[in-house]
Amino acid sequence: MSPHTAPVKLPSDAPARPAAHRTIVALMLREMSTTYGRTPGGYLWAIAEPVAALMVLSIGFSLVLRTPPIGNSFLLFYASGYLPFSLYVTIQNTVSRSINFSRPLLRYPAVSWMDALLARFLLNGITNLTVAIIVFVGVLAVQDTGISLQMGTLALSFFMAAMIGLGAATINCVLFGLYPLWEMIWGIISRPLLIASGILYLVDDLPQLAQDILWFNPLVHVTSVARDAVYGLNHSDYVSLPYVFGLSFGGLTLGLLFLRRFYREILNA
Repeated sequence: MSPHTAPVKLPSDAPARPAAHRTIVALMLREMSTTYGRTPGGYLWAIAEPVAALMVLSIGFSLVLRTPPIGNSFLLFYASGYLPFSLYVTIQNTVSRSINFSRPLLRYPAVSWMDALLARFLLNGITNLTVAIIVFVGVLAVQDTGISLQMGTLALSFFMAAMIGLGAATINCVLFGLYPLWEMIWGIISRPLLIASGILYLVDDLPQLAQDILWFNPLVHVTSVARDAVYGLNHSDYVSLPYVFGLSFGGLTLGLLFLRRFYREILNA
């Protein structure tokens, strides 16, 4: 018989191991080192970059507009929309590429695809929440906004954004692995989201037809809840939590089922 090379044995679909939390922490530390280890300032750039982007956005619009659409602080207005959106974007972009990012490690039995997803979700979620805390505390401490944040409602908006990102990311994790062209298509489709998610304006100021169309974008619901938390608005007639969480957990469930079925094919692609 001619010699042949034995196929690489991939991790099984067994439930998470007792040491899974240590694996997840190790993957988080690996990503911090890999992504920011060679950059001056290291992981601090992960926090400084979105803060700087938000400041540039606020300064730019303050040069064009006399006052923000609501309130007296451009920084607070754009922070209330941009920070939850940034959480969604970061989680979607990173978690959807989890298998490709950790591909060499996923060939070891000690590391599962679920570990890779959770590690990127937790690290980037914690990072974005840290940025949000720094921005909101800083703005309220420096500027006289006369605003008292509704913390529970604000936390809800970030949870909604995180779940939307996770739901989209798990499905895209499968599609990116099986159909690489989809990654380019998704980039084109998602490019207008910054404009179409109500970040730069108040949805209430739009014509009714535009509001009805944008309602189908779940991120508009996130922005509306965040603005309710900051400015005491009431979008209870517009925001639909069942719609947002139905899409989020529906996408998450489908993504996990497909990953369980196809992750071997994705690893060997």
